[in-house]
Amino acid sequence: MSVSNGELLQSLNSLLMPENVKDYCPNGLQVEGKQKITKLVTGVTASQALIDHAVAINADAILVHHGYFWKGESPCITGMKKTRIQTLMQHGINLYAYHLPLDIHPTLGNNAQLAKLLGIEGSEALEPNNSQCVVMRGRFNGGIETSKLFELLTTKLNKTPLHESANTKNIETVAWCTGGGQGYLEMAAEYGIDAYITGEVSEQTIHIAREMNIHFYAAGHHATERYGVKALGEHIQQLLPIETVFVDIPNPA
Repeated sequence: MSVSNGELLQSLNSLLMPENVKDYCPNGLQVEGKQKITKLVTGVTASQALIDHAVAINADAILVHHGYFWKGESPCITGMKKTRIQTLMQHGINLYAYHLPLDIHPTLGNNAQLAKLLGIEGSEALEPNNSQCVVMRGRFNGGIETSKLFELLTTKLNKTPLHESANTKNIETVAWCTGGGQGYLEMAAEYGIDAYITGEVSEQTIHIAREMNIHFYAAGHHATERYGVKALGEHIQQLLPIETVFVDIPNPA
């Protein structure tokens, strides 16, 4: 059983609607390969290791959250980029990538899947009038101790997070943005949120957390973004007659 690369693209675009999102990269089919697809590899980033794994298991396509051709980067296909793209083209492997459309999808997205994993209830956009908001808010039913949230993140994500403790009270409201969302911490604090979870931390992040009295957890860019593309691949396998294989390439960042 198989589908064409065009049929897979149509299904992904229908689910994620990238035309409605202003992004830093092209979303959709980034590198075209063979027309017939029977096996799809999913992963967080289109690294050489992921491509090599796809080659090894005879995959026809790769679907990732972090693809290529980012705004502001050199357009020249040289060095590492040349090697990656050359490998894809030599083996006829299609590369599909969806960045912000995958972050914000209400059920399959990175934010939605992280909330499901952590047991966060009442998920909604932090900015109520912004349908493309990349930051979500919700609550822990009955509240959660700050140390218990630290343990929950460590267990569920298999990574020890950085935690800046703002106070000793239990956490009831929480906001989160998977990946590199530390820039939204101040916004979360202004909305009166008790704790904020994201993947990365910057030097100024700690000062903001301390001065605005909000708990901050940096749980890893890769660790917080494993789950959207995995869920998307599993959903595609239910929709289309193809095999999907999630491949987790370890990354401590």
